[in-house]
Amino acid sequence: MAALRWLYRWPLFIPFVVAGQLMRTFLAKNGMMNNMLVGSGVLDPMSTTSFLDWRGIVITFVWKQTPFAALLVAGAMASLDRSTMEAARNLGAGRVRVLLEIVVPQVATTLMVALILSYVVMMSVLSVPLMINAQTPTMLTVDMAWRINSYGDYPVANALGFISYAMTAVIAWVYLRQGIREGGAPS
Repeated sequence: MAALRWLYRWPLFIPFVVAGQLMRTFLAKNGMMNNMLVGSGVLDPMSTTSFLDWRGIVITFVWKQTPFAALLVAGAMASLDRSTMEAARNLGAGRVRVLLEIVVPQVATTLMVALILSYVVMMSVLSVPLMINAQTPTMLTVDMAWRINSYGDYPVANALGFISYAMTAVIAWVYLRQGIREGGAPS
């Protein structure tokens, strides 16, 4: 169990550049994932495919951000009052019902904070999309860098930057509005 905890928290301390390089060697056609699947007999060598596209980017971000979100949610769950959960169990509620109807509503704000912080991190990381999916720069941050470095097209890069700021501002507005609604108007 201690080894699993250590392995699960490992992505917290790895920079995104290193995570991108790790995933390049893990998700490639002849990468570690496909070699393990071929070695275990699940796949034959001719049916392996590369995940160095949008799927690899999603896998990398999920692998990197899940421990962060899980630590936030675990802290919120540890601070919950156990009496409501025990009362629900005594009245016949199953574990899933207790989780969905009692625990999740109480940690919903923490879940939202984890999602917002993960979203902001994903908007700011340029290395992972460039390293995993460099052939087709379609992500916003990659396209901004591509416009500036390849074409010197600062107006389009600035417009893309404004769009990314606008998207992040909408998320921040939702977060702040929720905080004011829960905490009341500041005095």
